[in-house]
Amino acid sequence: MTSLALTHARFQLLETFRIPMALIGSAFFPAASMIFFVVPFVGSDPVYATYATASMVTFVVMTSNLFQYGIGVAEDRAQPWDPYARTLPAGAAPRFAGRILAGLVLMGVSLVPVVVIAAVATEATITVPGLLAAILVVALIAVPFTLMGLAIGYSLPAKAAIVLAQVLFFPLAFGGGLMTAPGSAPGFVETIAPYLPTGAAVRLMWAAVGDFPIQPASIAALVLWTAALAGVAVWAYRRDEGRRFS
Repeated sequence: MTSLALTHARFQLLETFRIPMALIGSAFFPAASMIFFVVPFVGSDPVYATYATASMVTFVVMTSNLFQYGIGVAEDRAQPWDPYARTLPAGAAPRFAGRILAGLVLMGVSLVPVVVIAAVATEATITVPGLLAAILVVALIAVPFTLMGLAIGYSLPAKAAIVLAQVLFFPLAFGGGLMTAPGSAPGFVETIAPYLPTGAAVRLMWAAVGDFPIQPASIAALVLWTAALAGVAVWAYRRDEGRRFS
């Protein structure tokens, strides 16, 4: 299974790297936000620059997985290869594993510009334990957004998936408080942010890189979102499989 998963991951990566604009697009907005909003306004403040970088990292995790899986899966379903591959005796597990591996690689590539800009152009600081904690948090918060993307990709045709992914990403980013420093978002955002997947995720990132307190309510919300999105993703996959092969 491992070799099959790696083969599928290699196939997914080759498809993406053959269209560089798809890769550049996922990293452009967070990198541009760092250059135009973080660097000139809070770049000289170590605390705020660190928190802002954590917010942009969370933004990359959300958008990369939302678009990579939401749009990518929907587009794959429209191709003749997809239903054929799902009839092969290897089953769905290697394809799922390969897609997840490819998505992690692409997410990592998208994170590089944000981290480089923070290191070169801001006073953001992080300790070695903080860096290790941040890497762990990135892996954890990628899960609900991966599931969200899979739920969209297996539920909708490609054109509808593109629209829904585009409609979701900005409200989730703004409502989760990714566009502001901790505690400085508008009142209604501060109220709802801890219970949105983006708000819960960024609070874990803030706690990993700085002195932001861990909020049990946000952790509980992230766990509930992950469970709910896993249920929707499984339902969408089985529904799609039933419609194609029953």
